[in-house]
Amino acid sequence: MVTALFTSTPMQNQSGDRLVSKVAGAAIAALFKSSDQVEANVRAEPVAKLLQGSLDGFDFIGKGMQMYNGLRIEVMELYLQAISIDFSAIFTGKVKLKQPIQATMRTVLTESDLTISFNTPFVVEKLQRLTYQGQPLHFQNTQMNITEERALRLNTQVGVGSSNQPIDVDFTANIEVEERRKIKFVNVKYNGNQESVDLGQSLIDHVNNLLDLDKFAIENTQLRVDRLRVGKDNITFYGIAKIDQFPSGIKNK
Repeated sequence: MVTALFTSTPMQNQSGDRLVSKVAGAAIAALFKSSDQVEANVRAEPVAKLLQGSLDGFDFIGKGMQMYNGLRIEVMELYLQAISIDFSAIFTGKVKLKQPIQATMRTVLTESDLTISFNTPFVVEKLQRLTYQGQPLHFQNTQMNITEERALRLNTQVGVGSSNQPIDVDFTANIEVEERRKIKFVNVKYNGNQESVDLGQSLIDHVNNLLDLDKFAIENTQLRVDRLRVGKDNITFYGIAKIDQFPSGIKNK
């Protein structure tokens, strides 16, 4: 459901802003397999500016958004200022930017989102590119939790080669952002026997190389994180999204 919000335009008989809000919101929502709620709001004063493709701003809020690759986002907010679009393209259901834009971004992932992500075929396939002692790995029953100390705890069972006795990997770590685009597990504390610790260390090195936002970016976009906050049961990322053009297709299906 796409709902246009009209907080900046007092005239209720205007339809241009509603049309642009609906199309722009739908264009972003189409990048996701499903969503619980989507709200879009175009700001333009006077509304006649839309005919020249000039927008004062655009706000987008999505909740419960499921990506085509299986990853889930609890909340995604985008706030843009001074946008220039090809207004005629709106009537074909498309949003075409006349110049690249930069949006302020806020994204929330819950404990459940993190667990779901680490169990999707999309992520599992990437994890299983790691080998241990020359043997392929098989991950199952991965669980992510946020501790009372606001650290992340990961538990997973890892099969090594053809062995039918999986190794339990259990570690707790803080997370931080490096170079505004790499999410890193740091201050890692490992649990279990030496075999579990050795495998956990190999896994941490592998995951830290995987969590590069440029590897997950949607077509024509670039994501950068300025800071993150670990809450009681979620992680909030604050940053920017640079958008050269609204994506025309789905990436990372």
